[in-house]
Amino acid sequence: MKGSSLEKVKPSLERSALLLAMTETREEEVKLKNSLFDSFDLRCGVTEIGGTVANLQHTGKLTSAVMSTAFNTGVIPKEGRKIHALIHATLEASNSIFIHTNSNASFALKIGLTTDFEWIAVAIYGRSSLHPLLEHARVGLGVMHL
Repeated sequence: MKGSSLEKVKPSLERSALLLAMTETREEEVKLKNSLFDSFDLRCGVTEIGGTVANLQHTGKLTSAVMSTAFNTGVIPKEGRKIHALIHATLEASNSIFIHTNSNASFALKIGLTTDFEWIAVAIYGRSSLHPLLEHARVGLGVMHL
């Protein structure tokens, strides 16, 4: 029945990636990944990473973790054009995470990846702090055409 309240509306890649990055338990994450795949044929991946800005950004650790997750979960194949798009989406998302922060700040981040094979979305959600009393949330999102 077209237009009925029972019809499932395909969620945006961006929203799906953000929701994955914001899941609080492994069970919630697995349930959401399975639902997105079964209902909408979206490929998804999730990873977690922590460290300082200098450790995560300047060493390439964040980008490497995202690439490994994308390959290991089947979000993208190891093809130059798709890797290029993934790296750009990751850099776009990380710009919002690492802006206005000290290089010694510590981060605990969860990263959600989604693709419909035409576009890819990378969402990063987590906490940052120079001191435990100064901890606050950060979020970043990057989208790129494959």
